[in-house]
Amino acid sequence: MVHGLLPASPTFVRFPSMTSDAESDSFIPASADAVRRPRSSEQSPAQPHPATAAASGDAHFPDAASSPQHPDTLAQLQQQSADHTAERFQFTWHGKLAARQLAISPTSATLRPCPGESVNWDHTRNLFLEGDNLEVLKLLQRSFHKSVKLIYIDPPYNTGNEFIYADDFTDNLASYLQYTGQASGSGTADVDAEQSGRWHTRWLNMIYPRLLLARDLLRDDGVIFLSIDENEQHHLRMLCDEIFGSRNFVSNLIWQSRTSISNDREVSLNHNHTLIYASDRSQLRFFGDPIDESRYANPDNDPRGPWKLVPLDANKPGGNTVYPITNPSTGKQYYPPKGRIWAINPEEYQRLFDDDRIRFGLKGTAAPRRKLFLNERRAKGDTSTPSSLLLNAGTTRDGTEELMDLFDGEKVFDYPKPTRLIRRLLEYGCNRDEPNIVLDFFGGSGTTAHACLEHTSQPVRFITVHLPEPVDLRRPQGKAAAGMGLNNIAEIARERLRRVIERIPAEQSSSSHGFRVYRLDSSNLHTCPATTDNAKDALSASADSVRPDRSHGDVIIELLLKTGLDPVIPVHRRIVGEHELLIAHSGAPSGSLIICLADCITAGIAREIISLRDELQVPQIQIILRDAAFLAESVRRSVLRQLHDAGITNVRNLALARLKSP
Repeated sequence: MVHGLLPASPTFVRFPSMTSDAESDSFIPASADAVRRPRSSEQSPAQPHPATAAASGDAHFPDAASSPQHPDTLAQLQQQSADHTAERFQFTWHGKLAARQLAISPTSATLRPCPGESVNWDHTRNLFLEGDNLEVLKLLQRSFHKSVKLIYIDPPYNTGNEFIYADDFTDNLASYLQYTGQASGSGTADVDAEQSGRWHTRWLNMIYPRLLLARDLLRDDGVIFLSIDENEQHHLRMLCDEIFGSRNFVSNLIWQSRTSISNDREVSLNHNHTLIYASDRSQLRFFGDPIDESRYANPDNDPRGPWKLVPLDANKPGGNTVYPITNPSTGKQYYPPKGRIWAINPEEYQRLFDDDRIRFGLKGTAAPRRKLFLNERRAKGDTSTPSSLLLNAGTTRDGTEELMDLFDGEKVFDYPKPTRLIRRLLEYGCNRDEPNIVLDFFGGSGTTAHACLEHTSQPVRFITVHLPEPVDLRRPQGKAAAGMGLNNIAEIARERLRRVIERIPAEQSSSSHGFRVYRLDSSNLHTCPATTDNAKDALSASADSVRPDRSHGDVIIELLLKTGLDPVIPVHRRIVGEHELLIAHSGAPSGSLIICLADCITAGIAREIISLRDELQVPQIQIILRDAAFLAESVRRSVLRQLHDAGITNVRNLALARLKSP
């Protein structure tokens, strides 16, 4: 981890993949390789600074020098050094370093399975995760590193109110002003709170570590969509340029969120922004809107079906692409338009002409154009390039009515996004021919999960994270939700998804329709307080001590997450000899795990594990045993030696500390 102040030049730090420390039960980031090469970097040359002119005297700025509104501004400029070589373009704020450190700090939390609150637990792969999304994102690092195809988030908009995502380093107004030197000796602010940037700072400190963590979950061909309003759109754009790289910016979709005109300000705000960033734009395959079939016809009864004419010219020079083409009906020669070229060379043109793929307008008297066949576009999975204006993707009112329809006409949530918007984004960012994992770590009322359940054009698995924020009983929406027994936002989302699944027609229903609920909680391993006298014994005990209120199922999920396995992979129980072994086998060469949670381990377990390894036919396997469960130290040494001789060297205790062979 890199410590110290922010550099003068803009250095973009890549968040490390989370790895396990052999002596700890928490997630620890790698240190030596924690900094990845920057994705983008901008460095502005030194420029003349206004202070250079200001230093020559007040005569240059007579109004500024005497202005009572900014008494310190000119003085600060005059005190600055004339040497500006250290000045660089950078985007920073108070608390940025602490926010980055928060992202890479370890977590000792875990996710506990809640089958009773789930739907179709045994068959679904969808995850409904309840808890603070910062900790949940840390827990997902191993199991879903570079696995997510699409992320959609609709984070809290910065309206100046307090955030429920208030991390420890977030300061109140008084301490913020003191730390940043914006409070006078009497403790009063020298600038207005909004001008001081406090509201922007709190919001940025909230979103920054979460985006750092989310970035490492994206596949190389992944994409993230971020909905935001006018208050933080410009800051979010700069932040994402730093995190994802400015060259990976794809677009800013302007979504028409309302159609009515509001009179509460000079210009009615009828839109929201949706920023799009690729993990690596060179690998992104971005789809668009469905092809407009009404633009295709077949006036010449071509056996290949309907077609339309498209230009034959292009704007990229290269090869033998400037030559005359003669219209066979009129004899007129055509060259590419000025400044452009033909998209194909003469040989390729002749091939297309002989295959009846060139027409000179519908009447045969115009410039050459190429026939584009509808059926061929369908076969390739082509789509139409989308517009940056989303005018027919539902509105906030549609989202509200959609949710009310599910809850018997009751309004239980404010301003939900419409599923039509999310489905449009899924069409843009998900692949058609392979499974896609979709992540929303600001799950809210469950719109993204709802859209995924009803999305049929692409195979989609969702992971949503929901904060159990209590409903506001002072508002009608909160009272309505509480009247249904729904006391927080996560409960509203779960109930919404249950009702959506119930409405899916039988012919469209699938065994995968459902969701597994997991709740954020403290680790299942009990940490014994250590003193100077019992430190060694306490460490040994805590490594294998399971909290009395936790089940084997709780422990298994924690171990799956810590070893990088998907928490939904089947875990089989086998009685082998004297021991019950738990087997998690993902099918990948290195994705097999054998766990023994028995209170008593005998020497025969080595032979049983070796036999089971051979049966699974996997070259690599990880074994987890309770270190304190061996009958004697001699048994422990014998088991580890036998496993080592059989090529099984990755043996750990419940805290994932390696058990070394003698």
